[in-house]
Amino acid sequence: MKHYLDHFEIIRVEETDSTNAAIRRCEHPADKEFLVLSAEYQTGGKGQRGNSWESERGKNLLFTISCRPTFLPARQQFLLSQAIALSVFDTFRRFVRRFSIKWPNDIYWRDRKVGGILIENDLAGEYIAQSIIGVGLNINQTEFRSDAPNPASILQVCGMHCKRRHVLEHILKHFEAYYRLLQQGKMGVVREHYREALFRKNGFHTYRDEQGEFSARLHHVEDDGHLILEDSTGRLRTYAFKELTYVF
Repeated sequence: MKHYLDHFEIIRVEETDSTNAAIRRCEHPADKEFLVLSAEYQTGGKGQRGNSWESERGKNLLFTISCRPTFLPARQQFLLSQAIALSVFDTFRRFVRRFSIKWPNDIYWRDRKVGGILIENDLAGEYIAQSIIGVGLNINQTEFRSDAPNPASILQVCGMHCKRRHVLEHILKHFEAYYRLLQQGKMGVVREHYREALFRKNGFHTYRDEQGEFSARLHHVEDDGHLILEDSTGRLRTYAFKELTYVF
């Protein structure tokens, strides 16, 4: 494990507003490719669509990775989202089967959400200057008081307490491996792994957009993050992050 973590500077704090905001206030060490900030608790954690993220103090994994993937064109920025989602997916598969990635980057066990990812990319022209990758994962929490419809934790799913530091180390190990694939131009490998890990990757399922409910199956995901579905009439439908609801 140490071989991989040599490229990471890891900062651990007791409490912060949000790890994404806090890491922007930190100086990125010149001799480290990745800066990581992990918190026991955050007072203003955010999820996709501006939702708040509920997390009991000292129970879960709340961390952000800062990196500078200047090799990656802005039009392919969703590949970073795929890389971190796959890193969590690969780590959690060690515990139990039936994990998947719900587009764009929620971590699911069956139909229950175990984690989420929020990425902020700073662009320089047509390339990414800096990526702020925030991750919130339910590890040892057993009670959820928010109105989130389907939360779950690793403890609830597997019936065992996890050492959060070890989970983080494994995620970082996997993330560096996927990051190297992107650096080497092996985008197809990352795309294929992401496609195979997707929630509802096979068959027709029910979705809802601004026109109502419909049945469709996964066609593919674009490098910019758009989801392409094929409905029951054979028509291809394209969706950005906030334009589609999964119907359970």
